Amino acid sequence: MISVLLADDNLIVREGVKAILDLEDDLEVVGVASDYDELVSSAEMFEPQVVVTDIRMPPSFQREGIDAAIEIRKRHPGTGVVILSQYDDPEYAVSLLAQGAVGYAYLLKDRVGEGDQLARAVREVAIGGSMLDPKIVAALTTPISEDATLTRDEEALLQMVAEGRPIKAIATARRTTPEHIDAGIEQLFVKLAEGLSAGRAGSLERLKKLHRALVDREELGETLERLLPGGVADKLRREGKRIGETETLEVTVLMGDIRGYTTIAERTDPAALVVQLNEHRAAMNRAILDAGGTIMQFAGDAVIAVFGAPLPQTDHADRAIDAARAMHEAQEALNASWEAVGRELFGLGIGLSTGQVAAAILGSDERLEYTVIGDTVNLTQRVQQWAGPGETVMTEATRVACRNPIDAEALEPAHVKGRAAPVTAYRIPQGARDE
Repeated sequence: MISVLLADDNLIVREGVKAILDLEDDLEVVGVASDYDELVSSAEMFEPQVVVTDIRMPPSFQREGIDAAIEIRKRHPGTGVVILSQYDDPEYAVSLLAQGAVGYAYLLKDRVGEGDQLARAVREVAIGGSMLDPKIVAALTTPISEDATLTRDEEALLQMVAEGRPIKAIATARRTTPEHIDAGIEQLFVKLAEGLSAGRAGSLERLKKLHRALVDREELGETLERLLPGGVADKLRREGKRIGETETLEVTVLMGDIRGYTTIAERTDPAALVVQLNEHRAAMNRAILDAGGTIMQFAGDAVIAVFGAPLPQTDHADRAIDAARAMHEAQEALNASWEAVGRELFGLGIGLSTGQVAAAILGSDERLEYTVIGDTVNLTQRVQQWAGPGETVMTEATRVACRNPIDAEALEPAHVKGRAAPVTAYRIPQGARDE
């Protein structure tokens, strides 16, 4: 089911749109709103996958729907947005999509009852796609194509660009390469420009602006996939994040470290140690990803991961504890196999801390890193030092954030570097969780 939050100040329109959505088996309207404040607060309450909203609502009847949607996506990245408007001027629709934020659709109110257009738009933005009303597409293409003689193939390509289809999607549909499609679009624009009258130039600029946004979006995505951990790139691309852009999230940070690694390294052949370290990292990677975590980095013998970013997770603390348990179990299995062949055994200590962080993509085109920054990260590093081999130590904040009961031993409050007050922490025995 796709959960939908509906917003419109007109009761009749709101109920009419709700009735259309209620006809679909896979769509569920979880809440309604009539102004900016109600829309934002309802999104916090219901956490919908998609927001369907009018543009103009109280208090000022300007662009409350758009502003609310932007605010909601800041708090809940990845939320799809369907904008309903009574204005068929393509300028606004194209500028909306040209922001580079995928997951937007722009539909005309007087056409939402035609066929399944609204339901298709909701499904499209729910998975990070974008959609323009066919009437907007016609307004984009008709004026400029009238001034140029286009082949049937060029007309079809023009239509796809005006619909806001990404270059790769067009290439797939036409069974060719993205490079070929990009070159074809540029040639099409040249041909259109040569035949345009001065009065039609604005239409061509709209199309070029939309095309540029699509290209930028895909180029960013390719860069992210090369340089960021698996799965993170796709999520961030759907949210339209840019390098250096930060957001505040509530997360649980995990840090695991091999106890006595320096001593192990001193007495172990480097080539053999590389093999063991590689097997260790692969096992830790699987345990973290299976629990829904994001690995920020492996630093020597340590691994740092985050739960609740880049996309928020209400159960991030529970996921982190499950990951820690799985990591210990995986290391125990590795140790059993290593012991059989006379290899050194690894003792893993894990720390968990929960709190607010600033999350961002940092770096340059040559090197990118998705990271979270803040006191929570620093505290995780401190408490992991209290965990012996096979142990997990969590902060009080992590214990409180857990939705499921956890059997843990309270440690004596202790001071850590950078904090005046002593820190309360808990040791989690391996396998401990109340059912």
